[in-house]
Amino acid sequence: MNDAVPEQKRTWTAGTAPGIFPLLGHGIALYRHPLAFLNSLPAHGDLVEIRLGPRRAWMVCHPELAHEVLMDPHTFDKGGPLYDRLGKLMGDGLVTCRQSAHRDKRRLLQPAFRPSHAAAYTELVAEEAESVCEGWQARRAVPVTEAMTALTTRVISRVLLSDSLDDTAAAQVRDCLADVVRGLFVRTVVPVDALFLLPTPANRRYRRALARLHAVIDAVIAERRRVVPRDDVLGTLLAAPHGHGAQPARTDQEIHDHLITLLLTGAETSALSLAAAFSLLARHPEAERRLHAELDTVLPGGRRPRPDDLPHLVRTRCVVSETLRHSSPGWLFTRVATRETELAGRRLPAGATVLYSPYLLHHDPSSFPDPERFDPDRWLPGRPTAGQRRAMMPFSAGNRKCLGDEFAMVEITVALATIAGRVRLRHLPGYTARAPRPAITLGPRSLVMIRETRSPGPPEAPSSHAPLPRRSVCTRQAPDSRSAGDHSVGNT
Repeated sequence: MNDAVPEQKRTWTAGTAPGIFPLLGHGIALYRHPLAFLNSLPAHGDLVEIRLGPRRAWMVCHPELAHEVLMDPHTFDKGGPLYDRLGKLMGDGLVTCRQSAHRDKRRLLQPAFRPSHAAAYTELVAEEAESVCEGWQARRAVPVTEAMTALTTRVISRVLLSDSLDDTAAAQVRDCLADVVRGLFVRTVVPVDALFLLPTPANRRYRRALARLHAVIDAVIAERRRVVPRDDVLGTLLAAPHGHGAQPARTDQEIHDHLITLLLTGAETSALSLAAAFSLLARHPEAERRLHAELDTVLPGGRRPRPDDLPHLVRTRCVVSETLRHSSPGWLFTRVATRETELAGRRLPAGATVLYSPYLLHHDPSSFPDPERFDPDRWLPGRPTAGQRRAMMPFSAGNRKCLGDEFAMVEITVALATIAGRVRLRHLPGYTARAPRPAITLGPRSLVMIRETRSPGPPEAPSSHAPLPRRSVCTRQAPDSRSAGDHSVGNT
């Protein structure tokens, strides 16, 4: 006789967030105090109704519900205020396209971002990271966020466009992206178009940045059609057939949409992750000391990381994973129900907006005890529980997971190892940690730190309670590569 007790199905709870303002709904709370607002929602249920302007929306507050949404993209498709606004910037690119068009677009771009290719980009990232910190002077202020954005813009532009962007054009793209992501967020949480037609300085700055960004990409595409093909993503797009028996080549608009999408998702979030990592390490000297000990062992003399070093940068990757948990740049995403459906026992109408927040899931104490504490040891081999791996989703989940998730992990890991192996960054005197200003992504947007010379010390023996086996971590220590996905401003 089978005495096994059948697993009981969880009973979900649903509620409504208080504090709805006429016309603006919860937009003011979400804009002014986004993290506090998100953290307040689980008290009202596993699925909580909020208002985005006059529009009803439902926030998912439990990781299992988030997976239920993300693993069913035919019922919960891309859409909602976030993607409606992103669509005006990215066109019909991989991030914003509907599920019906997704497979063709992903197949086209997938080869450039396979894990094996991501490892091959190690030398490129290390070269750019070394270059960006060479000009930093000892005991002088360094604009860290600006420097990291310059680094990641150079990296992604070289992956996409080889050397088609000179330093001036790359700087212009970097500045435009910064203005665009700031402007997009307020247009998402306060979706009242009339407010953004006014000739305010912020609206004019947003429109100018958008126009300049599109002009730069159009000029690159036009120039590349006149020269010998290159072995980069743009070269792949220019040579790709449109489909079976369809047009012989992709149109300039399609190529433009793909490049804008990959530039925006590939530069902004990696830069914010690096800036957040340096800020967190400066506030947690023991974690920083352990990172430096590993770098002194694996990369003696501060040499550049190579692909075969990646399996041994265990603590470095743990720092990256914990940064993505603690300060995930991609913090809020939306889906739209394609039909009437049920979620957490609540009937949702066709067209209903459903939101999920990696930040909220990553800061749930039931998944991550003491969630505000920065603790890279959470991700040491054998440490994370199955529940923690499932709740950890800086790149989302399902078949729309981020195309470049492993590329991003390699990029951030290599850049962090290269820079931290050479210098130490300290906060300015009187620095006080504050919640980052909200935008379409979340992170330290104007971080300035002091550069100090670091003298590599003797290698540190692994502690008895945290053995570090020298095995590959490229298959993802954390988060789980089988389910992780939404990168940056949106998943793919």
